[in-house]
Amino acid sequence: MVERLYWIAQKQYLEHEFTRERYADGKRLEPYGFKVYSQNDEDGIIQEIFHRIGTNNQTFIELGVEDGLKSDTLKLLLAGWRGLWLEVGAKNVISIKKRFFDVIADNRLAVTQAFIIADNINDFIRDWKTGEIDLLSIDIDGNDFYVWKVLNVINPQVVVIECNWKFPAPLSVVQACDPRNIWRGTDYMGASLEALVRLGERLGYSLVGTTVMGLNAFFVRNDLVEEKFQRPFSAKNHYNGNDFLWPYLGPGHPADWGRWGTGGLNVNLNPEPTSSAGTKRHILSGEELLHRAQTATAWYFHNGSSAGMAEFAEFKNYATKLAP
Repeated sequence: MVERLYWIAQKQYLEHEFTRERYADGKRLEPYGFKVYSQNDEDGIIQEIFHRIGTNNQTFIELGVEDGLKSDTLKLLLAGWRGLWLEVGAKNVISIKKRFFDVIADNRLAVTQAFIIADNINDFIRDWKTGEIDLLSIDIDGNDFYVWKVLNVINPQVVVIECNWKFPAPLSVVQACDPRNIWRGTDYMGASLEALVRLGERLGYSLVGTTVMGLNAFFVRNDLVEEKFQRPFSAKNHYNGNDFLWPYLGPGHPADWGRWGTGGLNVNLNPEPTSSAGTKRHILSGEELLHRAQTATAWYFHNGSSAGMAEFAEFKNYATKLAP
């Protein structure tokens, strides 16, 4: 009953939302959103973007897909595209290879287990493809910003990347780069939309929209934008984090604090971390890493969700091997 009331409220909200003046020119993407396999309304927005700019080789790469059934690219695979999935969870990869054996056998889908960090992303992708692709999707719960920043072996037309909707413009904040990061199930994760916009500008991309819940941002390569999307391509214009039905969803991820950096272009975005005494930051020990994995797993269990249990179990096994 509660779920039904939520969907009724969502429908009513959207009907009212899309009558606002900012949708009058027809260039905003939110009204085109719908879900086939994606987590939210990404499927429809991706479809509309490529309707406007066209496709090149109908090729995608997605980083972080869990079991593949809520990915941004499964609808594209169904439509005849080909691509690469990188996923950290061993159980998820085994499940993908069983469930999608037909498209894997036809060489339309490649799947690789990968603990993705900025230092290895180009090697993982280079093994499969270099150069032009149509779509890159990044959702790895932490180091997304830094992975996009260094990714240079491909040239995607469109980038979909998770953003931290907690922070509206002009806040430009990024979770500190940590190659051994494990998401704790809190709101300490990723980068604000403003930080991603600044990084996109540096890499040659413009923000053309976000999902209605503000969870994912959509960037189009500057040579393809023309006048096909609503300007300005700013975080202020396209931010949706405070506009949707969060009261119906509950409080969201628990509040947290961690080391935040900046997405500004006038600083080193990935400095060697130091303490006030000038010594190098303490690197997580295996015991600390294990504690984080257990804490995150307990958070999922406490909130009644099994969505991340398998992945965190993999992290726990990984951390156990590192612990002294």
